[in-house]
Amino acid sequence: MTDEMPPADPLEFTMRWPVRGYELDSRGHVNNAVYLSWAEEIATAHAEAAGYGRDWSERHGGGWVIRRTEITYQRPAVYGDEVELTVKVELVRGARGVRRTTIRHATDGELFAEVLTEWVWVRLSDGRATQVPRELVALAAPVTAATLARRRVR
Repeated sequence: MTDEMPPADPLEFTMRWPVRGYELDSRGHVNNAVYLSWAEEIATAHAEAAGYGRDWSERHGGGWVIRRTEITYQRPAVYGDEVELTVKVELVRGARGVRRTTIRHATDGELFAEVLTEWVWVRLSDGRATQVPRELVALAAPVTAATLARRRVR
């Protein structure tokens, strides 16, 4: 018998935590930069929980770095709120990966913010962008196809 948890879904992951006092700005709201930190924090936790974290990446000679971020703020989170973050992989193709993170009030589900991050797979040896390992491309093929189909419709 083992105490190990089965790997998490590699395409979607959810976590909750309380807003911490040091995350607040002078107005008592969560500082805007914190939303980006949260998106990166859940992406890292997701990769580790799904079995594609730091060790896996190192064995494959690469790792993810954020290239571009777009944040849409809906309303501020404040001290005492519990936030629920859900990250979904939307695309893995070439050297790119795209994730969408929603940040909601854990109690009523009201949206605080949505973070769209574009990641680039880089070689550890020289930091240059390179093809994402085939295993990840294949794993994300269904969501990649759906994302590309939505873009064509627009």
